[in-house]
Amino acid sequence: MILYLHGFLSSPASGKARQLRAALAQAGREADFLCPPLPVSPRAAAEVALASAQLEDPGQLYLVGSSLGGYYATWIAERLGCRAVLLNPAIRPYEHLRAQLGWRSAYGSGLPVEVRPEYLDELRALETPGLTDPARYLLIAATGDEVIDYREMVEKYLGCPTHLIEGSDHALTDFARYLPEVLGFCGVSPSTRGGERGPS
Repeated sequence: MILYLHGFLSSPASGKARQLRAALAQAGREADFLCPPLPVSPRAAAEVALASAQLEDPGQLYLVGSSLGGYYATWIAERLGCRAVLLNPAIRPYEHLRAQLGWRSAYGSGLPVEVRPEYLDELRALETPGLTDPARYLLIAATGDEVIDYREMVEKYLGCPTHLIEGSDHALTDFARYLPEVLGFCGVSPSTRGGERGPS
């Protein structure tokens, strides 16, 4: 089972989620894909993600987390002992999201969403100070990420299998290039030629 955790103000309709679902469908594994909509509240998002993850045997579960979803994926992987792919994962989102407080528009739907001050403390409560087994993680980080410094990602996930991309951007709009690597880490034979774009 692959559980995809989308990023901040994103949704299951994000480009990477759609590409991953399509790739699994082409491999005859669409039933093994799950991407729940995550609430804006980090505490609520973590509860939804963890509840979804706990439906599966940790030995058969792979998390794929993008941006803030990568932050949640790390927290869950440390709790359950499953494996995780991290796509430009958030490192200290309680600092980065301070500038996002107030009313924002969700990607895709454009619906208004309130980002509350207490969410920063909720994010701090989910911080993972260290990794018990770096081999269980695959970090894919882009030097061209305009939101998160790739050097912070590399430092946080030191010792993990890492693919450092020269250039690209935070959303990994060239994600199709890295789908085979993601699928391979998740034990799936790649068979996709994706090409959709979208938020994290």
